[in-house]
Amino acid sequence: MLDREGFRPNVGIILLNQKNQVFWGKRIRTHSWQFPQGGIDRGESPEQAMFRELHEEVGLLPEHVRIVARTRDWLRYEVPDRFIRRDARGFYKGQKQIWYLLQLAVPDWNVNLRATNHPEFDAWRWNDFWVPLDVVVEFKRGVYEMALTELSRFLPRFESRNRYLRGSLRSQEGDQGMHMEFSMGAMHVHMELPPGASFDPDPQRDLNEQEQARTVPPQPPL
Repeated sequence: MLDREGFRPNVGIILLNQKNQVFWGKRIRTHSWQFPQGGIDRGESPEQAMFRELHEEVGLLPEHVRIVARTRDWLRYEVPDRFIRRDARGFYKGQKQIWYLLQLAVPDWNVNLRATNHPEFDAWRWNDFWVPLDVVVEFKRGVYEMALTELSRFLPRFESRNRYLRGSLRSQEGDQGMHMEFSMGAMHVHMELPPGASFDPDPQRDLNEQEQARTVPPQPPL
């Protein structure tokens, strides 16, 4: 399905984790890395196509992500003749894309590159938002730069979850790393962390343990 100018409607996906790193996929049996993308089928809206491609290429479902933003207009790139089938030359010029910025709402072990019988990627990793465009096929680099630039202002702000610490929290960072002291209930803990590390307690686990302690009846003495 081409428009009058010879561009096929397409969607691109920039998937974030909670650290604002992006999903970076290696195209199967190549050395090229890219974002998930795919064509819009007849009768599909861009959003419907995005969710279909998200599942086909990354194995994620709509409930696994949150839509943060999308590009306002189509972003276009032309495909060189050597990459176009001979029977399509003269008609097909390239892709016009709507790009979506998504945030992963579940652990990344939900990612599945083998969700279908025709996988697009054979490896993936998290990368800094401003991905190295030199590993992207050359004719797509301009669109990648435009999409990243337009959507960068919508990046979610992530805050330290140390506010969940109950009691006192004192940290001091020196040449040998970070020393932390904190209190959780009646337990006082001292930790020494390597440089650049941080401690993120699990408040829900602590609450569950307290609830279990309240509900389990005391055992009679033997």
